[in-house]
Amino acid sequence: MNFTKMNGLGNDFIIVAHFETMPHDADVMARKMCDRHFGIGADGLVFILPSTRADFCMRIINADGSEPEQCGNAIRCVAKYIYDYQLAVKDTLSIETLAGVQHVRLTVENGRAVKIRVDMGEPILKGANIPLTVDADQVVNHPIAVEDSTFSFTGVSMGNPHAVIFVENAVTFDVEKWGPLFETHSMFPRKANIEFVSVRSPEEIDMRVWERGCGQTLACGTGACATLVAGALTGRTKRHAVVHLKGGDLDIEWASDGHVYMTGPAEEVFTGIWKKK
Repeated sequence: MNFTKMNGLGNDFIIVAHFETMPHDADVMARKMCDRHFGIGADGLVFILPSTRADFCMRIINADGSEPEQCGNAIRCVAKYIYDYQLAVKDTLSIETLAGVQHVRLTVENGRAVKIRVDMGEPILKGANIPLTVDADQVVNHPIAVEDSTFSFTGVSMGNPHAVIFVENAVTFDVEKWGPLFETHSMFPRKANIEFVSVRSPEEIDMRVWERGCGQTLACGTGACATLVAGALTGRTKRHAVVHLKGGDLDIEWASDGHVYMTGPAEEVFTGIWKKK
């Protein structure tokens, strides 16, 4: 089976583009292929599939075999793959995900997509729809107890659930300790992606992330979008800011049309053949 290894700011994926439908054993494939010691190594396995609603369909299986609704870094990788491998030679694409159809614009240089802008849609803020066990129109600075400590979080869904927690210094925060405790907290019935965030200025944010089904990753596109929304809702940031992640920077805008736009790079690492074991 041919594959291409790609990454968006270090959030890495195995891209497979020759299936007509997602294999029935995709969860097993993902656990084997994403293993960093006995497999290729990645945060997720991504299938590019036909779509009746859009140009293409993207399905993602996390390294643990679970399936998220969407992924901001993965969709940039998929868009670059589609253009660079000439599955469609145009600088605008529509890509179907479990969270809906997303629209992508590519910046092309020398026949390659070098930057991708994704319309991530409108953030979901109602607690029950994120989903949270807190049913309010907006869940902002809501207290949450973990072990013997109390934090506050802002809930946002970008098609997948996020809890954004502002801390003194996101760069030095112990994500490995606190991330899994928050991910599986009873307040999040489908678990949640957890962003630990500190604000440098109204237009500059530091973020570290614990991703549902992956653990700590170098970047999370939907998490960066949720972080910007939470920053604006709490008055900490403007509606347009650069989010500094462990793997690099994303430009995020919560525009006047209510949609969140994410702009960033994607890179191909290598191609290969997976011999099914």
